Amino acid sequence: MRLERRPSTPAALLVAAPLGAIVFTLLVTSLLVAWAGAPVGRAYALLLEGGFGSRFALTETLTRATPLIFTGLAAAVAFRARLFNIGAEGQLYAGALAAVAVGALDAPAWLLFPAMLAAAALAGALLLLGPALLKSRLGVDEVVTTLLLNFIVLLFVSALLDGPMKDPGAMGWPQSVALPDALQLGKLIERSRVHTGLLAALALAAALWALLKYTTLGFEIRAAGANPRAARFAGLPVGATAVKVALLSGALAGLAGAVEVAGRTGYVTLDMSPGYGYSGIVIAMLAMLNPLGVVVAAVFVAGMLVGADSMSRAVTVPTYIADVIVATSLIAMLVATMLTQYRVRR
Repeated sequence: MRLERRPSTPAALLVAAPLGAIVFTLLVTSLLVAWAGAPVGRAYALLLEGGFGSRFALTETLTRATPLIFTGLAAAVAFRARLFNIGAEGQLYAGALAAVAVGALDAPAWLLFPAMLAAAALAGALLLLGPALLKSRLGVDEVVTTLLLNFIVLLFVSALLDGPMKDPGAMGWPQSVALPDALQLGKLIERSRVHTGLLAALALAAALWALLKYTTLGFEIRAAGANPRAARFAGLPVGATAVKVALLSGALAGLAGAVEVAGRTGYVTLDMSPGYGYSGIVIAMLAMLNPLGVVVAAVFVAGMLVGADSMSRAVTVPTYIADVIVATSLIAMLVATMLTQYRVRR
């Protein structure tokens, strides 16, 4: 038996692949639920109800999905160009830190707000620019450099939160100074935590989809991702495209940090992100690197994370089952993606 590349991928297979990955994930994790001694059907019912079954559940899922859309888009556009950005977590924190630093300046809110977002985007973009240049100029593996930068950024954030950016009024756990109320995002749904950052995430998903599909840059990104050697032979600026993609991907992850600070937390803490940057990779893969699919995948993953909290309170299943679901779905989606490109031949 051998794998043979498909000459073309049927549209039905593109739809069936992510659905099959989700079904496989739920089947596998059901074994763990049963092992924990909980009824599988009731546990999954509570999981779905906790994530989508009420107004509160749905608004919490949308709140959690907002930064996931940003990091999912960051991973999707980078992976499209074969720039494997594993550093969205660090870029998110860099963006959050830059947003709070700019927000603390003494200037009118109408000037500070766009400057805050620009600073966050720039911080994330510059953090990915270095690994992109190292890859294109010296052949350094960007997976290693972006992953290690996550730890460097978190240590840097920790030092600042214990030092010059620490809120003098905070007791116990270190946190930054808070953003002024004038710089925080408004609520999208009353009596909930859903903020207008969700609208920005949806708009960016649509804009990124249009960019990849209809623009010259989008063609260059798709060509560089499909076959960089052929793209370079055809005269496409593969190196310059990698730099542009790095700036775009890093900026999206940096904006995730700014939106999370301005829309939900109000300040930076070390536990502000429960792995949004890493979950963005799963979301991008579940969406098959489609920006519009990222929105759906982000809502699904957020629903699993929120629903797991509700489920654990009712049955004897730990909340870590959500992490298992997310990790298993990544593996399943990688296999499903491979099967959309290859078929088994005897």
